[in-house]
Amino acid sequence: MAEPLILGIETSCDETGIALVRGYDLLADVTASSMDEHARYGGIIPEIASRAHLESFVPTLDATLEKADVDLSEVDAIAVTAGPGLVGSLTVGVSAAKALALALNKPLYGVNHIIGHIAVDELVNGPIPENSVGLVVSGGHSSLLKIGNIATEVEELGATLDDAAGEAFDKVGRLLGLPYPGGPHIDRLSKEGDRTAIRFPRGLVGGRHKEKHQYDFSFSGLKTAVARYIEGLEEAGTELPVTDIAAGFSESVADVLSSKAIAACETQGTDTLIIGGGFSANSRLRELITERAQKAGVTVRIPPIRYCTDNGAMIAALGSALVRAGVSPSGLGITVDTGMPMDVIRA
Repeated sequence: MAEPLILGIETSCDETGIALVRGYDLLADVTASSMDEHARYGGIIPEIASRAHLESFVPTLDATLEKADVDLSEVDAIAVTAGPGLVGSLTVGVSAAKALALALNKPLYGVNHIIGHIAVDELVNGPIPENSVGLVVSGGHSSLLKIGNIATEVEELGATLDDAAGEAFDKVGRLLGLPYPGGPHIDRLSKEGDRTAIRFPRGLVGGRHKEKHQYDFSFSGLKTAVARYIEGLEEAGTELPVTDIAAGFSESVADVLSSKAIAACETQGTDTLIIGGGFSANSRLRELITERAQKAGVTVRIPPIRYCTDNGAMIAALGSALVRAGVSPSGLGITVDTGMPMDVIRA
């Protein structure tokens, strides 16, 4: 007997993502992005994102069904991002999911967007082992998760206290006069620079922070340090060593993320680290965390870059895991939760 067909809907920010998953198999995944509409403002404009979801939803759904060559009536359950995210964007997705669930008389699951970034790895590398550690690094989140079972048991070990890694990259990108989003541009420039030329601070890694914030992250101070460094050079009339600044900044972020992730694996007694989120596309992070994991005997699982940014596949994958585990549906009464806790898997 075929496994249930899950429709996944993702609208937490500026991507309208819809996918179809059966078991661990991805049948179709289509994403419409409004990124270009936000670029001229240097950041996400919530109202523009919400309107873009309204315009993109039906065409994206139709394209997904066509790509998978299935009829909407064949869907067995619907999973949708209920949080965290932008309230307007989340509301568009959840409202559409409720309408579909009601019209099709199918169960509805409101799921956690962040945990979805880890669940999508199952579509590439198979079932996630029990007792794993997950590192989620995205535009608005930097979190370490202890995973007993991806569908029923996720515990937050630590999170960002201020700017997430992706946010810090965008802000430093603006300081350097780079286009939005800053992450890919800084990553490219950092490869041309000397990462030992400028040593920027590492947040929450030593002294009194080492025990109290063992698994937490803070990149606001790093961003400020880069800003002060740039201001000093500009006041002195010195040309900015842009590639070296990019390299030193990237090294600081990758150093903190990788060292804390490997430390979490060691203290939690696991040999599996799963990484997800848009910032996991960063080349230095991938390089450094792989190097440190090999020394520690830890297996690193990172999905291909296409699954790292927001997409419907991650939500369908988590929905599939919930159905497989026999978790009860959320029901039509669910509401969106812009600050959904990381240890809440479904609403």
